[in-house]
Amino acid sequence: MPTDKTSLHALKNLISEVDLILETTPDLPQNRTGRSRELLRAALALTGDLISQAKMPAAAAMGHVGGSATARKYGSEHFRELAGKRKIHGGGRPRKQAK
Repeated sequence: MPTDKTSLHALKNLISEVDLILETTPDLPQNRTGRSRELLRAALALTGDLISQAKMPAAAAMGHVGGSATARKYGSEHFRELAGKRKIHGGGRPRKQAK
């Protein structure tokens, strides 16, 4: 089963190929070739944007919204406590005791 990213790349390749075909064919009446190429360029831009968004990890897409549920549950004091703990206790492994 292909992934979304693979499907988007395939779609972009198809649009690029159609654009190339229109570029090499004689012009159609009533500016149809120009308008078709204009629409294909817009489709290429949209596809490229979707591909770049597909590379973004889910946490980055959430942004600052990630802590809102925790803030609702525990309040802002919870985050003050965490910050205080970070300043007091360095974290990581405890130091080895001298024998």
